Amino acid sequence: MGISSEMRDAWISKRKSLLIASPSEEQKILNSKRCTQEGVRAGVKAASIACVSSAVPTLIAVRVIPWAKKNLNYTAQALIISAASIAAYFITADKTILECARRNSRAEYDKTA
Repeated sequence: MGISSEMRDAWISKRKSLLIASPSEEQKILNSKRCTQEGVRAGVKAASIACVSSAVPTLIAVRVIPWAKKNLNYTAQALIISAASIAAYFITADKTILECARRNSRAEYDKTA
């Protein structure tokens, strides 16, 4: 089972465009890739900080507070920590990508004016 080599080659050649990107389009593509990489990097940093800063109080609370000891099992603890990390990642990555795109559009506007 799988894709035959002829089908794969046809698919690859179909994906390659006959059009050649202009230098300005190539620059826009490079800028978007750079913005995405900046966003991922900032998101990972924020997620790791959020993971530690939510894990420590959660794990301490489970050992100290009787209600948390009784009601928060391992799944609940993992959910609390991962929800904080995921939210921090996506919020920070989104803000960073939008800020970078705004910076690029301003530079593009200033270049044309």
